[in-house]
Amino acid sequence: MHAWLDTLLQGLMTGGLYALFATGLALSFGVMRMINIAHGDFAILAAFLAVAVAAALELNPFAAMLLVVPAMAALGYGLQRLVLNRTLGKDILPPLLVTFGCAIVIQNLLLEVFSADTRSLDAGSLGTDSLALGGGLAVGVLPLLIMGSAVAVLAALQWLFARSAVGRAFRAASDDAETAQLMGIDNKHVYGLAMAIAMAVVAVAGIYLAIRANVSPTEGPARLIYAFEAVIIGGLGSLWGTLAGGIVLGMAQAIGLRFDPGWGILAGHLAFLAVLVLRPNGLFPRTRDA
Repeated sequence: MHAWLDTLLQGLMTGGLYALFATGLALSFGVMRMINIAHGDFAILAAFLAVAVAAALELNPFAAMLLVVPAMAALGYGLQRLVLNRTLGKDILPPLLVTFGCAIVIQNLLLEVFSADTRSLDAGSLGTDSLALGGGLAVGVLPLLIMGSAVAVLAALQWLFARSAVGRAFRAASDDAETAQLMGIDNKHVYGLAMAIAMAVVAVAGIYLAIRANVSPTEGPARLIYAFEAVIIGGLGSLWGTLAGGIVLGMAQAIGLRFDPGWGILAGHLAFLAVLVLRPNGLFPRTRDA
């Protein structure tokens, strides 16, 4: 029983990281109705930028995060305003093709600059510290911090969507872009802000990933799959559903690893397929986060 509780606890903590990866993807789809194929690659780009900044300026990972996250947000805003806004429309293919091209460019750029070697960020004792929960159970401080960050980000976004003028603009542009434009909302700017937020969140996820494990330049597509599965499991349009989806995915992988080291990823995919069969709209489907 103790071993199973520990397995579920580890899966729960892993779900926090998956929720961070999924939040940016859910945001870009929810506001722009656009699937960003390069989403995972942007996370890996942020991780490698943090590695480079930390090494060059001799900073700890969290200080590097304070520099990289705003830079990624600015990159997201510029990319949306200058490139992706031109592809939006009734046809979903143009943004898919453009973001796929971005993914290829990012992967090859990282390979050229950093080679194929894996990199990581050293957080010192934080990476190994743990908190005793009693009964022989313990949880790592870093996974707990990641889960707390995921909850904080989702709570902030929930407030932003429900209580702020920017959130109302997001919802208006998402529901009916043409009417929102007629009412004086600058859709291009709104989309740029949404992508900036999405890129900032995925940067946090990528940097946390580099703290927890080694990352490689070609790892982006795998992270995209996990993010996509967490969004679908939780239900499109539900921010807190994204957290639930990440937790379900993380627990499924942890249970699979408990049976066999090679079954972890497969168990996550099987959980995703099971949700698609039993609840095609996800566990907590909502049309919007208001």
